[in-house]
Amino acid sequence: MEFRQLGSSGFKVPVLSLGTGTFGGTNEFFKGFGESDVKEATRLVDICLDAGLNMFDSADIYSGGVAEEILGQALKGRREQAIISTKATFRAGKSPNDVGSSRHHLVRSVEGCLRRLGTDYIDLFQLHGFDAVTPVEETLNTLDDLVRSGKIRYIGCSNFSGWHLMKSLAVSERHNLARYVAHQAYYSLIGREYEWELMPLGVDQKVSAVVWSPLGWGRLTGKIRRGQPLPPGTRLQNATTAAGGPQVAEEHLYKVVDALDEVAKETGKTVPQIALNWLLQRPTVANVIIGARNEEQLRQNLGAIGWNLTPAQVEKLDAASATPPVYPYWHQKQFKERNPFPTS
Repeated sequence: MEFRQLGSSGFKVPVLSLGTGTFGGTNEFFKGFGESDVKEATRLVDICLDAGLNMFDSADIYSGGVAEEILGQALKGRREQAIISTKATFRAGKSPNDVGSSRHHLVRSVEGCLRRLGTDYIDLFQLHGFDAVTPVEETLNTLDDLVRSGKIRYIGCSNFSGWHLMKSLAVSERHNLARYVAHQAYYSLIGREYEWELMPLGVDQKVSAVVWSPLGWGRLTGKIRRGQPLPPGTRLQNATTAAGGPQVAEEHLYKVVDALDEVAKETGKTVPQIALNWLLQRPTVANVIIGARNEEQLRQNLGAIGWNLTPAQVEKLDAASATPPVYPYWHQKQFKERNPFPTS
């Protein structure tokens, strides 16, 4: 297993981590991800650790906290072997204060995460989204206190826009507070908007990407083909913005899948393995979160590492997945001598 530096920190993480959105399945939304109980989750964790994958990602809202509880039980007796990342800020209760990045909510959230995970520290704690109501200074002072107390070791964010992240980094620098070293972001061959603003920012400020939904919300599993019905049980059966994830034009999806099929024939690898390997060759990417409903899916995803696509194959996938950038990025691309950071 390859390990990479996490942002500007001295901490190294494996290039793959296991997402625990498939653990529990206690409500209709998360049933679409999976329903692994403690026994199955423990088996998946066993396979990961045997393969050198020792990072596990969760969140307080995954199945209402049940995913964290299952992960904690699956890691019982071997916590020191694992890197745990989890997240908070989304609504986790009915009180007006059960949401956001206030000191009140973050302290309670971290205490809840620690209790459910059965641990006394979190390796990487990430804000699940930006809170524009709470002052950034309050949020970062709280996270800094939690780091200094030993409850958190490193901090990151998720789903921030460029200005959210840059403002936060500036506040950390100004007040000598703990700094975001990771940005958990959506990025895939059919969702490359991360490259427009967040990737150049990550290069410049040394903030690593931890990629979520690398297979485009299940669209790049190899099961979706032009002219064929969606496979039963897929989350895409209800492809609304909330339940079906990011929207993708059908023709664009099929164009990318066609290119993946071509590369699959050339390499002897599967479509998801190629999609994951492509991400691992992108700037700023330190870790890609893989999901698995079962042992078979997990072992297939683990096959995405230990080899690399050729430059020609990467170019083929780049061309098939490219989309016209919005302003000001299309304008900036014309002046690469003044904008050396990757923008596509």
